[in-house]
Amino acid sequence: MAIPKPGRAVRGSHTGKPIMALFDLLGRRWSMRLIWVLRDGPMVFRELQAACDGLSSSVLARRMAELKEADIVALRAGGYELTQEGRALLDLYGPLGAWAERWAKRVARRK
Repeated sequence: MAIPKPGRAVRGSHTGKPIMALFDLLGRRWSMRLIWVLRDGPMVFRELQAACDGLSSSVLARRMAELKEADIVALRAGGYELTQEGRALLDLYGPLGAWAERWAKRVARRK
């Protein structure tokens, strides 16, 4: 499966809008978790796999290739690490997490 790219149709959208390509990429199994795991610094392949219980080596290799192509992670001497753009994306996890907490409370009140 090709990496989602702005300007092209992606899963769930044919508009080519950059946000839809990003949602497609981040919606792939393990993508968001891998970004989160790399928040504390570089990790080699085996460390990443161990940090993501149940992640097969083939899926890990595919996701890391996609995240590298998207300029979210880079492979350097110390292992895989977030790029500057990857860190900027990670910064957005906080506001998304806050929204998710508010959403969880709203859903819980409806039960």
